[in-house]
Amino acid sequence: MIRLSHVTHLFGDDIRQGLAAARQQAGRDRIRQTLDMTLALDDVSLDIPTGELFVVMGLSGSGKSTLIRLINGLICPQIGRVDVDGTDVSGLSPRDLVRFRRNRIAMVFQSFALFPHKTVGENASFGLAIEGLGRAERDERARHWLTRVGLGAYVDAYPAELSGGMRQRVGLARALAADAPILLMDEPFSALDPVTRNDLQGLVLELEAELQRTIVFVTHDFSEAERLAGRMAVLHEGRIAQTGTPAEIRTAPADAHVAAFVASAVA
Repeated sequence: MIRLSHVTHLFGDDIRQGLAAARQQAGRDRIRQTLDMTLALDDVSLDIPTGELFVVMGLSGSGKSTLIRLINGLICPQIGRVDVDGTDVSGLSPRDLVRFRRNRIAMVFQSFALFPHKTVGENASFGLAIEGLGRAERDERARHWLTRVGLGAYVDAYPAELSGGMRQRVGLARALAADAPILLMDEPFSALDPVTRNDLQGLVLELEAELQRTIVFVTHDFSEAERLAGRMAVLHEGRIAQTGTPAEIRTAPADAHVAAFVASAVA
């Protein structure tokens, strides 16, 4: 479903010079020091098959958010290629890219990204309104998914009346209502308390078993990754340190950085 092939991406002024340095394997620290540029992703390749719950794990600044933005076409790789279901995302026209995002990918954000002046039902159906669905159909679909995530009684409430965990459930219902085959979740539970996180992790696992969507879930927490992932990739300074099942990574970490993640889940 999703394939990243030797993707490199930098942020800074002189992209051509930065890419030349990256090709020479100058490394992130040297590129930052000599060129004042950030090597966000460095020769990253990933294959995520249809229906897999794949976790991307790493510390802040490891490249996780850049990877997500490449998948949904918010940025284009400067080297390499991103394919989603056989489509080269960077090759899409602006109009086709908008259609691709609406029809193929839904997002759940860390910050909830709800409209405070809209009701829970209106927030959950917002993407459907953008698509042009009729009021009755989008209200029915939004209500269905709000009920599925445990918020059927809150359709007419406003985000300010909800807890953080409830707001994230609204964000999840909104993403599910879009009926997109790919769900991108960018550290969606990191701002929540441990009990709420545990509940929502369980909900994601239930929904994945029920719907078989392709989910890319970003986190910096190995315990969360271990619970959710079919497979996972550990990003470190823009490169993939290790890819495998949680059990493989726990029992045979590839390097000291990965081992530190594993140890953090035991501490």
